[in-house]
Amino acid sequence: MKARIVSTGSYAPEKRLTNLDLEKMVDTSAEWIVERTGIHERRIAADNQASSDLAYEASMIALDRAGIKGSDLDMIICSTISGDMPFPSTACILQSRLEAGNAAAFDLAAACSGFIYGLFLSESLIKSGAKKKILLVGVDTLSRITDWEERSTCIIFGDGAGAVVMEPSEGDSGIMSADIYSDGKMWDFMYVPGGGSRTPFSQECMDKRLHFVRMRGNETFKIAVKTLESIAVETLRKNNLTTSELSLLIPHQANLRIIQATAKKLGLPMEKVMVNINNYGNTSSASIPIALDEAVNTGRIGKNDYILMEAFGAGITWGSALVRW
Repeated sequence: MKARIVSTGSYAPEKRLTNLDLEKMVDTSAEWIVERTGIHERRIAADNQASSDLAYEASMIALDRAGIKGSDLDMIICSTISGDMPFPSTACILQSRLEAGNAAAFDLAAACSGFIYGLFLSESLIKSGAKKKILLVGVDTLSRITDWEERSTCIIFGDGAGAVVMEPSEGDSGIMSADIYSDGKMWDFMYVPGGGSRTPFSQECMDKRLHFVRMRGNETFKIAVKTLESIAVETLRKNNLTTSELSLLIPHQANLRIIQATAKKLGLPMEKVMVNINNYGNTSSASIPIALDEAVNTGRIGKNDYILMEAFGAGITWGSALVRW
């Protein structure tokens, strides 16, 4: 038995923050942002929108396409590093709105790798027979933890949500393999120092702007390219596939230069790589499911296609999932 993605859904807030808008906020230029990141605009949640609101919209689309209701689910996994509040979990808030009373619900925190971690867990639960209908959501409202006075990070992040419904499959389609990894020695490459039990929220914390994302960009870039290449090669090797047999690579949308460098090292033409960072920026956990949903809706994925998804994020965490559609 395999675990199969039966439907997808995604949602992005209406507000668009363009590079020209950022020129008015910090010392930067639209051309420089595109050159360094590939991003033209990103979506920003409205003042009255939290992560659970974005997750709800994406989830309703995925449930409708799967032909099921919230009450049919037996598990909700929500990957996020920007939940509605410290507790309860955003997944439980989402469960209530979906009227999914038969489902267990919890959050997981693996940053940009969160959706891949969720696929790994969902596959394990379904293959073991423990669960049969799982809603997996990747959602982040990173605009809430972005320092809009720090030009090196505020150009990168955006808000959004993506969701998939997963069920058992006895046919050829489904997840062929999913692998997750971490290396905590590099935890300080990307982090938010304030707001936790080590440095609780306080006026001093806010004055020092410790409740915003901090990032060591150059080191992260080099390790990301190397890691994403190696995990892609290993995943294909383990499944006896060549790069030429791959129909589409869906990488985490962190930086266009990382995506292009990874594709080049793999010998994969960009025509076989899903790229939408130009419209959304880096949406962390939502990045891959949004890209997957777009690929499905635009006809870039067909039956029996081999799809490789991979991500690299804070922690440091990384992972991959190979799917036969």
